[in-house]
Amino acid sequence: MDKITQFNQKNSTKAPTEIQPGWTVKIFQKIKEGEKERVAPFEGIVIAKKHGKEIGGTFTIRKIISGVGVEKIFPIYSPTIEKIEIIKKAKVRRAKLYYLRGKSRKETRRKLKVI
Repeated sequence: MDKITQFNQKNSTKAPTEIQPGWTVKIFQKIKEGEKERVAPFEGIVIAKKHGKEIGGTFTIRKIISGVGVEKIFPIYSPTIEKIEIIKKAKVRRAKLYYLRGKSRKETRRKLKVI
């Protein structure tokens, strides 16, 4: 076995939570500040999911804070992610929701069809 295959088998032990674009999720991420460690939640809409369930797979979360759009990219198998809560499921007709970057919060709610 080559080193890449060994690395993939070693790190793919944790099963990822199934998430899809359009869903509103809350990510609980461990943050280390000096010697202390705390958990910081980040809630937003999943606008993209890349590379499926591979080791290098990521998903992008978008949230509007004080009128400014903030996006975070999380690796699926990140050890810093403590848990993922699904807040709301919405049916969308695109795999990547990059068009939401140009929309306001109200327009975004109108675009997403809640299941």
